[in-house]
This record gives sequence, C-alpha cells and structure tokens, in this order.
Amino acid sequence: MHSVRHIISALLFAVISAVNSCPPSDRAALLAFKAALHEPHLRIFDSWTGTDCCHKWYGVSCDAESHRVADINLRGESQDRSGFMTGFISPKICNLARLSSVTIADWKGIAGEIPKCITTLSFLRIIDLVGNKISGEIPADIGKLQSLTVLNIADNQISGRIPASLTSLSSLMHLDLRNNKISGSLPNKFGRLRMLSRALLSGNQISGPIPASISQIYRLADLDLSMNKLSGAIPYSLGKMAVLTTLNLDCNKISGTIPTTILTSSIENLNLSRNALEGKIPDVFGSKSYFTVIDLAYNKFSGPIPRTLAAADYIGHLDLSYNHLCGRIPAGEPFDHLDESSFTHNDCLCGKPLKAC
Repeated sequence: MHSVRHIISALLFAVISAVNSCPPSDRAALLAFKAALHEPHLRIFDSWTGTDCCHKWYGVSCDAESHRVADINLRGESQDRSGFMTGFISPKICNLARLSSVTIADWKGIAGEIPKCITTLSFLRIIDLVGNKISGEIPADIGKLQSLTVLNIADNQISGRIPASLTSLSSLMHLDLRNNKISGSLPNKFGRLRMLSRALLSGNQISGPIPASISQIYRLADLDLSMNKLSGAIPYSLGKMAVLTTLNLDCNKISGTIPTTILTSSIENLNLSRNALEGKIPDVFGSKSYFTVIDLAYNKFSGPIPRTLAAADYIGHLDLSYNHLCGRIPAGEPFDHLDESSFTHNDCLCGKPLKAC
C-alpha cells in the first residue's frame, strides 16, 4: 500500500511538472535557435539543459499562465562583461508563437539576416538586435506586427529601403535604425507612426526630402536624421511640433532657409550643420528661447548674427563657423562665454572674441 502511494505521488508530481514546464515544441525551437549560435566565452547556453526551458534557462522567460516562451533576453554588453557571439538567428525562433520580446544585442559577431518569418509572431512587442553584423533588408511585411513598440536594429549592416509597411506599426514608440546601410527615401506616410517618441535614423544612406507628414507625430521628442543624403528644404511644420526637443539634421544635403518656426519651437538641441542652408538666420529669438545646442556651422548663411540671440533665456553651445556671416558680434550673453571657434571662417565678422571692428 505504501509503495502504491509512492507511485501515485510520483505520477502526480510528473504530471504537475509537465503542466508547469514549457511545451516540447518551444524547447525544440530554443535548442534549434541555440544550435545556430556560438558563444564560447561566457558560456551562457550551458544552462539550457533539462526538459523545462522555463526554469533556469539563461535569458529565457515564460508566460506564467500558458508556460509558453515569452521573452528571450541575451545581451552581450553589460557593466561587468563584454561578450562575443557568432552565428545567425535561426528561423526556428518563429516557432515560439507566443514570443513577445526578443533581445539579442551587442554580441558584435552575429551575422545573417533577420528571419522573414518573424513577422508572423503577432505577440511581439520588442525587437532589439542592436550591435551585431546582421545584414539583408528589414522584412517587407514588418507592418504586420501591430503590437510592436520597440524596433532597434542599430549598429548592424542592414541594407535596402525602409519598407512602406513599417508606417503601419501603429504601436511603435521607439525606432532606432542608426549606423546601417539603409538607402532610398523615407516613406511619405511616416507620419502614420502616431505613437512614436524617438526616431533615430542617422548614419545611413537615406536620400530624398524630409516628409512633412513627420510633423503629424505629436508625441515625437527626438528626431535624428543626421549623416544621410537627405535633400530639399526643412519642412516648416517641423517647428510646430509640440514636444520635439532634439532635431539633428547635420551632415546632409539640405538646402533653402531655416523656417522661423524651428527657432521659436520647443526644440532645445538643434544641429543643422554641414548642409547647404542659406539666407539670413531669422532674428526671432526672445526670452523664451532655450537651447542647449545651436549648431549651424558649415552652411551658406549670410548677413549679420541675429541680435535677439542676446535676449535668449539660455544658449549653451552656439556654432556659427564656416558660413558667410558679416558684421559685429553682439555683446553680452551668450556671446561672452563663447570662444573664437564659434565664429571662425566667416566673411567679415568682427568683435570679441574675434579681432576688433
């Protein structure tokens, strides 16, 4: 009788353990994912043993109710270590049907393409693949991922155009495509990304104009399009955005004049350097003007330095060098704390900190 109880208890324990562990299909998908990667130094995959991938498998988290794999979080960089991983992201990851977050970041050596089937994972909220050697294009139907809030594929070797479907990501809040090989123009309907707060696209080969529709993204606080091949004028409506505080358009081929709205807006960090902007700098500053940075260097601006700059509440860094400005540098703040490098290589500026007029 005693042995029967033991057998029943053992069977009950086995049943409960099976119910509370990840399904064999998820375990098989994870092991196939692991097989495509090689990480010999930190040996993070040594913990991926046993039948229950929800329990003590490094970087794997499961949903408490369904016990399906929900998160893969593998970061190569942290405060106390730096890892290096090679291989590729296996399409078998797409068998993890309830995956909501995949972070495979800062391993430096992971190559291959983003699996196209990743767009079938309808629960995905976060894709973070920053800091690898991933190539190929952004999946054309990425717009299917209606729950996606973060897309970070910066510091890779992604090429091709930004797919038009990306503008269908109605939940997207953070977009980081920096330092890749992305080309073509920005989608005209970029403004459909109404939840976006950060759009970081610097260090690519994006060409064409800045879509005016961007100004429809009322939550956008940080727009970085620097170090691309953008041309045309700065849309007047960018200066009408309620919470935009950082606008980096430096190192492009942007022409025309500065819209006055840009200088009277909520923008605090403004970098328009190394473009082909011309005309006079609008004299529209005032007591509400607050800038940590205004960088207008290496353009074709002419005329005098706006006198109303002296009325600004705060200007931390100002760079007007390498233009065609002329006339006396105004006295007082912010000019008193700026050195010669802020004004050098203009046509005929004079006064402190340059030579006397």
